[in-house]
Amino acid sequence: MICMLTIVRYPKYAGFFGLLSMAVFRFPLWFNAKISFWKLMGCGKNGTFDRHPDWRQWAILTVEENPSVVKQPLANRPSYGFFIQYWLKFFRCEIRTYMLDPIEGHGTWDGKEVFGTLPRQTDYTGMIAVLTRATIRMSRLKHFWKHVAPVSAQMAAAPGFISSVGIGENPFTKQATFSIWQSKEHMKQFAYGLQQHTEVIKKTRQEKWYSEDMFVRFRIIETIG
Repeated sequence: MICMLTIVRYPKYAGFFGLLSMAVFRFPLWFNAKISFWKLMGCGKNGTFDRHPDWRQWAILTVEENPSVVKQPLANRPSYGFFIQYWLKFFRCEIRTYMLDPIEGHGTWDGKEVFGTLPRQTDYTGMIAVLTRATIRMSRLKHFWKHVAPVSAQMAAAPGFISSVGIGENPFTKQATFSIWQSKEHMKQFAYGLQQHTEVIKKTRQEKWYSEDMFVRFRIIETIG
């Protein structure tokens, strides 16, 4: 199983077409039988959970069962056929695509284990990408934003942090962060070594902030763009 996450940034004059693409791209993705799961998402302004959308930046996530897709040129890969490729090229978008192998994790997305049944831990120690997502209960929105935003702001200064992007299906209740770390150990030091962060994790469980959540770690196969 292979996950492909593409971050697309439109020129200033074409921001509207980024929003439009979130409707238009549904059709080629809907009819692609080789994709087992896909999402079209907006991006936050500050690289993590953020209520303020970046109207020029958008995300496309697809999951494919066939691992041989990584051997194909990007233009020929099933999730990025001619129409989407032509659209992004026509509007001169900046494109960065991550080819990812899910190796560890738990939780669901829309009630599905979209990356299959994964072990919670492996012996993998190299560079790692992490996807953390949640559907926030309406009754807990105030608590979520009060506690999570300050912790997220500290991530960029954490040892071993490389980059991150905030993505989500909507900017208020369905949020995710995709981050890249030099190693799993660095990621764990931030996640569990920062007292403020561990306290937030406890609160999310005790107070049931989320109606659904998911945490997945990936081996990075390839970065394009």
